[in-house]
Amino acid sequence: MRVKQQPASRARKKKVLKMAKGYWGRRSKNFRRAIETVRRALVYSYRDRRARRREFRALWITRINAAVREKGLTYNDFMHDLQKKNVLLSRDMLAKIAAEYPAVFDKIVEEVKK
Repeated sequence: MRVKQQPASRARKKKVLKMAKGYWGRRSKNFRRAIETVRRALVYSYRDRRARRREFRALWITRINAAVREKGLTYNDFMHDLQKKNVLLSRDMLAKIAAEYPAVFDKIVEEVKK
């Protein structure tokens, strides 16, 4: 007696077609078209998750730089002095503090300038 693969292959196809839901035309109905599109979409999503991290880091750096230049420092000098003073704040938190709590950020800058 031979073994049939139908339940497994049907499950694989259903999974792909479920992921392709909402795509335009045959891309959402036809398995062959759907799998091409889903694969490409997964590649893009993987790539762009990494790109998003780079973009956010650049945004944080820009915000910190703008806030620090008002105080007469450059971003480079500020980050170097933070490291020297052993202040362990991430760029994410520094950017948030600079935007939402300028008084606190001023105190951080003054502490670093000393």
